[in-house]
Amino acid sequence: MIKLTFCVCRRDDISEEEFHDYWLNKHGPLVKSVAGVLRIHKYVQSHAIDTPANDAIASVRGAPARLDGIAELWFKEEDFNSTEDSVERQAAAKLLLEDEAKFIDFSRSPLWFNQEHVILDRG
Repeated sequence: MIKLTFCVCRRDDISEEEFHDYWLNKHGPLVKSVAGVLRIHKYVQSHAIDTPANDAIASVRGAPARLDGIAELWFKEEDFNSTEDSVERQAAAKLLLEDEAKFIDFSRSPLWFNQEHVILDRG
């Protein structure tokens, strides 16, 4: 499987509450609606939680400001490299990008394709 990891930071003009609500209840269903066209096999949103532990661990490591969340999307390698339905796939990808612009600060939200190496899974 190929995984897309998207570190998500909200736009400054949106509150954390609005961001998380929109991402979960509007964008999530939109991704689900085009998952077949984009050949997404799994989509997971990890939303940051507000806890003093975040500040403590960041301080010890000298880490930058926390993200608002992480999105992960999994694709089969053969689907990822397929050019079938490219017009429909491009339209679906454009739809998601336009929606993401409503709540994500792209300039602070890196994304990349990767391959997992599970070291431990106590399932």
